[in-house]
Amino acid sequence: MNKITTALLTALLLYAAACTRTEPVSEAQEQGQAEAADEAIKGPHGGRLLSDENFQIEVTIYESGVPPEYRLYAYADGKPVAPDEVSAKVELLRFGGRKDMFNFAPRQDYLLGNAEVEEPHSFDVTVTSEYAGQQHTWTYESYEGRTTIVAGMAKVAGVEVATAGPGVLRESIELYGSIGANADRVRNITARYPGVIRTLSKNLGDQVKTGETLAMIESNESLQTYPVTAPISGIITQRNVNVGETTDTTPLFVVADFSSVWAELSVFPRDRARLANGQSVSIKATDGKATDIARINYIAPAGEDNQGLLARVTLDNKDGRWIPGQFVTGSVTVAENKVPVAIPLAAVQTFRDWDVVFFNDDETYQAMPLDLGRRDSTTVEVLSGLPAGQRYVSGNSYLIKADIEKSGASHDH
Repeated sequence: MNKITTALLTALLLYAAACTRTEPVSEAQEQGQAEAADEAIKGPHGGRLLSDENFQIEVTIYESGVPPEYRLYAYADGKPVAPDEVSAKVELLRFGGRKDMFNFAPRQDYLLGNAEVEEPHSFDVTVTSEYAGQQHTWTYESYEGRTTIVAGMAKVAGVEVATAGPGVLRESIELYGSIGANADRVRNITARYPGVIRTLSKNLGDQVKTGETLAMIESNESLQTYPVTAPISGIITQRNVNVGETTDTTPLFVVADFSSVWAELSVFPRDRARLANGQSVSIKATDGKATDIARINYIAPAGEDNQGLLARVTLDNKDGRWIPGQFVTGSVTVAENKVPVAIPLAAVQTFRDWDVVFFNDDETYQAMPLDLGRRDSTTVEVLSGLPAGQRYVSGNSYLIKADIEKSGASHDH
């Protein structure tokens, strides 16, 4: 099953879980559901219309050209009431228990709240108003970017939760190159004495062990035959002679031990000053199938014809994962910066026009806007919006976003 299909299936499972919860419905919940039906009633200004006998308050959040602000409109017997005849307060209970209090003063034909209504506009609302000696109170839910997912289903879907805290951003330089033989483990095998090759026991590509006979040579001087043996274990990468030929200074064989190889990486001159022996390098094959972490052990003092410098990394290759000639990339960490709060890039989603993470409290998830700072390939700094110690969705956060969008938790007041 491919990744996209798996994600869709998981989203459907979450949807099914949300639709099939079987907890008993209490009298209070039934009352809340009945009140929810009234929440859809809109007033003349497009706000939520709250009614108590013959008195009504229309609650709006106005944000056209100004920071979001509460504007309340009062009515009695279906007719507008002058704002100076009404007093009102609004209390917002936000995710995590924070409370925002608003007092109101008359302004034109409405009551104006005394503070900005901060995003996200997701809270439990209590409205208290007094008119003609009578006090009226309403409570309702006004959520956006919030959803509830059963704990067991979230676990099955792979939703991961972490606690916000300090992190390290790593600045890196990307280098490109290829795998080559480790020259310290390559041997050119020549004849000790000039002579004629009488037998060859190994061919190109054969595996050999230290001390194993590769050829027999008849010496021109003594007419005695002597063996040519392998000085190291490895693979024959060259065989330059045939039986009956005479030896000269040309190597008879080349044997390479590929249990250790070199990653040879090209360095732009502008990056040379930021590199040094001992720096950590993450090596990855361009096909993504082989990875390793090692350290730079050599940087060429001068560039090649193309002005590039050579940086070399020695890799353990006992398992044969690296193949000479294979193209690789190397990510070199050149700086590390500690930040008070950092999260995985995968935790960040878009909601409306915000970058958000999803706060978590038991089975409830709430989208919270973030102000983001520096980032590296895996991690991003959070400047504001996510305090240290807050639990948030760190993995598979896209499933929470999908569930919120499915439930229609939109920007609606």
